[in-house]
Amino acid sequence: RLKGVTSMSADIHKYGLGPKGASVVLYRSSDIRRYQLFSYVDWPGGLFGSPSMAGTRPGGNLAASWAAMMLLGQDGYMDVARLLMNVTQHMIQGIRDIPELIVCGSPNMTAFAFTSEYINIFAVADQMEEKDWKIERGSQSIHCTVLPSHTIEVANDFIADLKTAVTIVQKNPILGKKGSAGVYGMAGKIPERGLVKDFVTEFFNEVFTLH
Repeated sequence: RLKGVTSMSADIHKYGLGPKGASVVLYRSSDIRRYQLFSYVDWPGGLFGSPSMAGTRPGGNLAASWAAMMLLGQDGYMDVARLLMNVTQHMIQGIRDIPELIVCGSPNMTAFAFTSEYINIFAVADQMEEKDWKIERGSQSIHCTVLPSHTIEVANDFIADLKTAVTIVQKNPILGKKGSAGVYGMAGKIPERGLVKDFVTEFFNEVFTLH
């Protein structure tokens, strides 16, 4: 509908309720799509062509995603979207009811972030992870993505634990210098971003090193 939009992509494993590894990209025209295609004509085994840089890809994920979409249909996805929006608004209101926290902007969909001007938000994230929540950290914020598995009951548990985490950090400011809070805080103050990038690379390199 918008002339400036030439492509759209979707990860079916998210709100499409398919398995990971199935994504879709749509182009306005085949003339644009041709730039995605990969071909190699000098391979000893013959001519090689692929819709992407990857060669062999599993078909099971695509078949399972197709089955999920056929099962749910438009009405099923509308029901899921309605549930997700209700849970999202419930969570946002619960966070806004905590005086020390601020919801960033005016979220319209199921992804949002919140921060704080009074306490270390990364220390709050550390406390939440001690309660077995998996927390995604953003730029001086905590990022939330509401998925179909997140019911109202899950949202209530999250808000309750979040209130407790905020109280703990309020009473123990030193937590802002420990754990990931200390790491994220330090990284945010280093002006040379190349050093931060090197640090992140070395961290993951160490994670995957056998000892």
